Amino acid sequence: MLLALAVLTVLAVLGAGLLIDLYAGSYTGRQREVAVLLTRLLLIQIFFIGVSGLASTLLNVRQRFGAPMWAPVVNNVVTIGAGLLFLLVAGRGQTTATVTDGQLTLIGLGSAAGTVVQSAVLAWTLRSAGFRWRPRLGLRGSGFGEAVRTATWMLLYIVVAQAGVLVTANVATRAGDRAGAAGSGLAAYKFALVVFQLPYAIIAVSVITALLPRMSAHVADGRRDLVRDDFSRGLRLASALLVPLWLGMLVFAIPGSVTFFAYGSLTVDGARRIGAILMVFAVMVLPFTLHQLLMRVFYALGDTRTPGLIAVPAGIAQAAAAFALLRSVPARQVVIGLPVVYGLFYALGAAGAALVLRRRLGGMDGRRILRALTRLHLAALPALAFAVAAVWAFGRLPGDRVPSLLALLVGGLGGGALYLLTARRMRVPEIGYFTAMAGARLRRS
Repeated sequence: MLLALAVLTVLAVLGAGLLIDLYAGSYTGRQREVAVLLTRLLLIQIFFIGVSGLASTLLNVRQRFGAPMWAPVVNNVVTIGAGLLFLLVAGRGQTTATVTDGQLTLIGLGSAAGTVVQSAVLAWTLRSAGFRWRPRLGLRGSGFGEAVRTATWMLLYIVVAQAGVLVTANVATRAGDRAGAAGSGLAAYKFALVVFQLPYAIIAVSVITALLPRMSAHVADGRRDLVRDDFSRGLRLASALLVPLWLGMLVFAIPGSVTFFAYGSLTVDGARRIGAILMVFAVMVLPFTLHQLLMRVFYALGDTRTPGLIAVPAGIAQAAAAFALLRSVPARQVVIGLPVVYGLFYALGAAGAALVLRRRLGGMDGRRILRALTRLHLAALPALAFAVAAVWAFGRLPGDRVPSLLALLVGGLGGGALYLLTARRMRVPEIGYFTAMAGARLRRS
């Protein structure tokens, strides 16, 4: 795998120009030069992301979950440092026309360095867990053939998903060129996409990481009923935190975007555009998480073929919807509709996966999941009302950034406390699990 990753990394770096032409064919001149250089520098990470993935998987199999959770923090710290160093060296207000190749190399290699450090931390932790890296090219009897067959179907899923990314990137780029206005193209969409993925990355990935080895063990023991129970419990526990987060994202998308993005060359109006896109993305948090959890159930069952086949019609629908959006909606509004297109892939995929797994597992515990989701949303209503009131009240104040920050702090903290209080009064068991766990840790400390 490491040899294959090394070859793939070299080919990707050499083909950076072709990739930019594929994903952003409208880029020309210095804009294209900047994109190619940064892409070439960032694609170095492919090998090290692969090392991190392999090391994390081996650690999870050994029930060592700490390092895979914290190593990305080290990555982020290094990347943040690279960004701050770039600002110090290059200064504010740089554009594609003024930034130098040396400055681009600084931020590109600095970002790549974060992934290098992350992979080194995980490899070192794996060694401390008793694993030894040894070159082994003789594959006979290693079980690698089964892994290749499994990965082939997973590759189909990845290709379909990446085709969706390709279509989305081209649609967003073309719409931005036609609109000729800030906040109407690919950059605004990507800003919102990163924020949208935060709740899933922090909460759902943690749940998935712990669940997959458990579900795989249940499959090995022939206990598919326990696989169903683990899926249900994992989704309900994740939703206990994701429900208030997606509702909060819906309310705080615009003031939050103004608070965090309205700096440098990005205006307040541009930040509000990102917030509008994020509001649409917020609705996709639960369908996206459901899809990812369902995929892990298939992987625990040793089935990558079904997810690959399900992805094909979902991907076709996504691409068709994206092109229809470009043709039927004013160019400036296309980027606001793209999150719906993004979510369509995962919503259709989740629906298809649930139908298949329902037959295989003898049900999906749907009634208990639906009951839990209903109670969680009811518990969040008072917090939602408080958050809306805070945004409205602080929005009446003069200025942009300070009122937005106050709305975020007061509405977020107050709404969060109100959600916990309401959920406890309603005796929502999923919230009780988290409060009991937090109380036990406080008592131990």
